[in-house]
Amino acid sequence: MARLTRAASKPGRPYHHGNLRRALLDEALATIRAEGVDGLTLREIGARLHVSRTALYRHFADKRALLAAVATEGFRTLRQQLVTAWEEGGRGRAAFHSMGVAYVRFAVANPSYYRVMFGGFVDRKASEPELDAEAAGAFQALVDALAALQRDAAVRGDDTEKVARFVWAVVHGMAMLGIDGQLREPGGVEELLEYALERLRTGIEPDTDHRPAQA
Repeated sequence: MARLTRAASKPGRPYHHGNLRRALLDEALATIRAEGVDGLTLREIGARLHVSRTALYRHFADKRALLAAVATEGFRTLRQQLVTAWEEGGRGRAAFHSMGVAYVRFAVANPSYYRVMFGGFVDRKASEPELDAEAAGAFQALVDALAALQRDAAVRGDDTEKVARFVWAVVHGMAMLGIDGQLREPGGVEELLEYALERLRTGIEPDTDHRPAQA
């Protein structure tokens, strides 16, 4: 994807009233999508919105704080979409498939969020309780779904969190290839995603080959 010109060369978008924090987050997401995380600075974000440094720093002390807020919002949105896919899909195998689709579609539709969430741009060793809670919640949605499927004997009874990490690794790989534009062949992301999720399903189903024969 071609990189856009630096923010200094772009016309500003004056901020007049309303939710300044929301406006800062939206401007940050637009900048990340156009220029990458390295192209994001608080000074340029403030200049585009025509807000004072005092107003800017009232919401975010530095770039790290702004990125942490972006990641927090991203994990929250992802968790909500995963839970919705599970609940609306009927909490079974079909619903689990829908969760995989929802995950990859979220990443492809929201590359700015996704790159900040998983790109190592936020120091996870720093104290960020809200970010930690949302990140854990998104993963827990996957763990809870797998645990429910295990109780129904629809998924093999391996360690639930290990299975969840395996599933996450598959869909995360698909997501990254998708947002990096590496899946441009006919069918693209959607076609390969369907294949991957089907192979994933057969990989975590209970092993029936070695069950004792019924009397």
